[in-house]
Amino acid sequence: MQTKYLAKIFVTLRPSVLDPAGVSVQSGLQQLGYNNVEQVRIGKYIELAITSSDEAKARQNLNDICDKMLANPVIENYRFDLIEVETQTGVF
Repeated sequence: MQTKYLAKIFVTLRPSVLDPAGVSVQSGLQQLGYNNVEQVRIGKYIELAITSSDEAKARQNLNDICDKMLANPVIENYRFDLIEVETQTGVF
């Protein structure tokens, strides 16, 4: 039996890493009069579908995918939400 999951992945810079894009957005917002906005950080949002025999294996696969492809673990953190969307039973 295989289950399809929807993974919602959030990748952000580590707090210790300078975020020039965030600084630029914050500056732009202040120029528009939004002086109450502080500490803008820019990140990535990724959705993907993954099929696995169980949730634990899907989570392990996602950790590997994030570590190897979607995030740079030296300067970025990631987290993900995993939502079951479909279960397929083997019919032969």
